[in-house]
Amino acid sequence: MAKAPIQVIWFKRDLRIHDHAPLSNAAAAGPVLPLFAIEPAQWQTPDSALRHWQFAADSLIDLSHALQTLGLPLCICQGDIVDLLNGLKAHYGHITLHSHQETGNAWSFERDKRVHGWCQTNSVTWQEARQQGVVRGLSSRTGHQTRWEKLMNAPTATAPQNAQPAEGWQAFHQIDVDQLQSLTLGFDTTPCPQRQLGGRSEGRTLWRSFVQTRGRRYRGSLSKPLLAWEFGSRLSPHLAWGTLSMREVVQSLRRQREKHTEDTAWARSLRAFTSRLYWHCHFIQKLESEPSIEGQTLHPALRDLRERDPEHPNLIAWKRGQTGVPLVDACMRSLIATGWINFRMRAMLISHATFGLGLHWREPALHLARLFTDYEPGIHYPQVQMQAGATGTNALRVYNPIKQAEDNDPTGEFVAHWVPELSCLPIEWRAKPWTLPESLQKRLGFQPGEHYPLPNDFEAEARHWKKMLHELRRTPEARESSQAIVDKLASQRKPPARRTKKTKPANRQQLSLFGDGGLGDA
Repeated sequence: MAKAPIQVIWFKRDLRIHDHAPLSNAAAAGPVLPLFAIEPAQWQTPDSALRHWQFAADSLIDLSHALQTLGLPLCICQGDIVDLLNGLKAHYGHITLHSHQETGNAWSFERDKRVHGWCQTNSVTWQEARQQGVVRGLSSRTGHQTRWEKLMNAPTATAPQNAQPAEGWQAFHQIDVDQLQSLTLGFDTTPCPQRQLGGRSEGRTLWRSFVQTRGRRYRGSLSKPLLAWEFGSRLSPHLAWGTLSMREVVQSLRRQREKHTEDTAWARSLRAFTSRLYWHCHFIQKLESEPSIEGQTLHPALRDLRERDPEHPNLIAWKRGQTGVPLVDACMRSLIATGWINFRMRAMLISHATFGLGLHWREPALHLARLFTDYEPGIHYPQVQMQAGATGTNALRVYNPIKQAEDNDPTGEFVAHWVPELSCLPIEWRAKPWTLPESLQKRLGFQPGEHYPLPNDFEAEARHWKKMLHELRRTPEARESSQAIVDKLASQRKPPARRTKKTKPANRQQLSLFGDGGLGDA
C-alpha cells in the first residue's frame, strides 16, 4: 500500500490551533508537518516593521507550545516558500499543502500566485480554507452579509487529538523559538516600548477581560483616546495575526449578548462590537476584489492630486508628531510608543495629513501601516482612501482636530501626557496653544513657535481640498466612475440597478468604521 502523502500545514496569519480547519483536515489525512516560513523579502516591504515581527514572534512561541500539546512540532524555516516546498517535495516525494486563504499586501498576493503555479507544475494539491467572511473570486457583493453569517454560524474546527507528526521534520527545522525575537530581517526598526504582546494566551486574557468587565463601556468610549485604550477590545492585532479566529470571537460574543439582555449598556456595546466584526470582513473583501487599492487611488478622476514628496516638511513633521496641532501630535506620539490608537483618532490622523497638510494618502498610509501593530492591509487601504476622499463614493469626512480635542479630550489629559511641553498650559489652551494670550505666555514661560511648533493654516488648507474634490466629483465622467466603484465594492442586499450615463448616482451613505471609529481595531 502506498504511503499517504505528507500533509504540510503552512501557517501564515493564522497562528493558533483552535478553529483551524487546515490543521484539522491535515491531521485527518495523514502524517503532519506544521510549517512557518520566515521570508526575508516579505519583511523588507515598506509596510513591515519590528513591532509586527515582535507580535508575530510572540505568537509563534505560543503556537509552538500549543502544537506540542498535540504531539506536533512547529517547523520554522527561513527562506522563500517555493524553495522550501521544493525541498519538502524532494525529501518526501508526495506532499499535500494546507493553509488558510490570505488577503494580504501586494507582496503576499504575488507570493501566493507563485505557490499556486508551483503546485500546478508539481501536481501538488493545495487546499485553502476561508477563515474570515471574505470570498475569493467574488463577482458581486450582493448577499455578502448572508454569506458572512453562514460562515460565522458554522461549527468551529476542533484541534486534532491523534495527529501523527511527519518523520524527518528535523531536517527542515532551522530556527528555535527562543531565537525568534533576535532575528533582524530588514524591516523598519522603530521601537515600540509599550506594544501589545502577541500569542493566543494573551488574546484570550484580553477577550475575557473585555466580555467580563471592560466591554460594558465600549460603545461610549470608542472616540476618546484615553478611554478607548481601557474599554476598547484591543483584539485587532490578534485578529490580524489569527491568534483568535473571527468565528470563535463572533460566537463567543453572541453567547455574551444572551447573558446581558437586561443590561442596556452591555447590550448596546456588544451590538456595536458585533457590527464592527462584520465591517472588518467587509473592508477586507474590498482589497480582495480590487488589489490595486493598496497602491493606486481608487477613483480615476482623483489621481495625481496632493503632495507626494516623501521628504516634504509637512510629512516629516506629521510623522514625528511635530505639526503644532496638539491632538494630532499626541496621537502620533502615542501610536509610535504603543502601536495602537482608537478609531476616531486614526481617522483624524489621515484627515489631517491629506486635508490639513495637503499630502497624498500613500506615504501616510505606509507610515501608519508600520506603526499599527494591528496592521491589516484589507482594512487599512480602503479605509485610508475613504478618509482621504480618494474613493469618490463616500461623503467627505474632514476631522477638525480642535473640535476633536474639545469633544474627546476635554480635560487635555491625553495631550498633556503625550505632548508634555504643553502640560504647563491651562486646560482651555492645550488644544490650540498658538492662541495663548501674551500675558499668559509671559506668566507661564511658554512661547508658541519656540517651545512648541506653530501649525500651518490647516483649516484653510482643508477648505481648499474639500472644494477641489467636490468639483472633481461632479463631472458626468466622475459620477459614472463612482457608480462603477459602488456596484463593484459596496455591500448590497439586492443587485445594483442598471443606470444610464445620464442617471445621477445615488448619494449612498456607506457605513464606515470611521463613523465612530477607525481603521483597524475591531
